[in-house]
Amino acid sequence: MAPRKRPFLRGCLTVLLVLGAFFALLGIISRMDEIPLGRGERVAVVPISGLIAESEPIIEQLKKFGKDESVKAIVLRIDSPGGGVGPSQEIYEEVKKVRMKKPVLASMGALAASGGYYIACAAQRVYANPGTMTGSIGVIMPFMNVKDLVEKIGVKGMTVKSGVFKDIGSPLRDMTPQERELLQGVVDNVHLQFVNAVAEGRNLDREDVLRIADGRIFTGEQAKSMGLVDVLGNLEDAISDAAKLGKISGEPKVVTPPKKKISFLELLREETRTIIDEKLSGNRLRLEYLAQ
Repeated sequence: MAPRKRPFLRGCLTVLLVLGAFFALLGIISRMDEIPLGRGERVAVVPISGLIAESEPIIEQLKKFGKDESVKAIVLRIDSPGGGVGPSQEIYEEVKKVRMKKPVLASMGALAASGGYYIACAAQRVYANPGTMTGSIGVIMPFMNVKDLVEKIGVKGMTVKSGVFKDIGSPLRDMTPQERELLQGVVDNVHLQFVNAVAEGRNLDREDVLRIADGRIFTGEQAKSMGLVDVLGNLEDAISDAAKLGKISGEPKVVTPPKKKISFLELLREETRTIIDEKLSGNRLRLEYLAQ
């Protein structure tokens, strides 16, 4: 009876080999964008969308495309109201580093304001649609005061601190004039950092930037008239010009970062962590380049 088992085992082995080859082929197909098919034929598009809360994923993409010799130019596709000061500045600095290796252009979508515009200033050429909402050059440090609400429900907060400013921004009491003055100094300093970045990146006079750096927004058309934008055009225009700057002949192959595959459990864990972080950091001091 034993010999009769061999055809069955061979059949099982054949099925396993076919399935293995099938899944290997799927893996190769899913990573086609990461495989250079031709040197000097690629323009990378790096999307920067939504609230800018962290810089690591964008910086990782910029480093990858900066080192890839088959990518001759990079286009930042920005559709963001801005976000944290730190992440915006880190991405800005990384764009400047990559620019030393290859052309980096910025294409602004429906909204590229505050921190989104801050990042665009690091590119050597900025594109916007005529109706793009941009600008909002300014800084915001939001606070919430729940002192009256807490008192109404009979709760009283108490804090033991090592210095007069250690609980600055506490939602359980009114802000003192000294605290407001200190925080205004911080905001003003970070605001000047924004102004200097715009003046340097756009090659504008610092005083001219200061006159419009009061948080106001502009359309793409208005921004171009002030020197904040170079070209009125869409993403395809930016890709076409990036290919020319990268000395690509013919129509370039456009590549984007691969989408990260997230399982249901990872998504649930990430959402839970985000909710907990928001609750824990709701009253945390935070500086933002954010359009309101």
